[in-house]
Amino acid sequence: MSDIKPDEVLDTKGLNCPLPILKAKKALKGMENGKILELASTDPGAIKDFEAFCKATGNKLLKSWEDGGVYMFLIERVV
Repeated sequence: MSDIKPDEVLDTKGLNCPLPILKAKKALKGMENGKILELASTDPGAIKDFEAFCKATGNKLLKSWEDGGVYMFLIERVV
């Protein structure tokens, strides 16, 4: 769990790569800089995918954790 309050929540459970990344990209594009997106995924590959996505896009991966088979991510829109 996290003590950071997200501005938007995106549920991509049941979707496999690249769909969680594509949905996150679309959601972040519609957000203002400094806003935080919380994303849930059941794709185990999402851990490396979102690390790479944030590095490539310049957005900030604030936190990631696993909760009962669900991979959670907090991403701050920077660019």
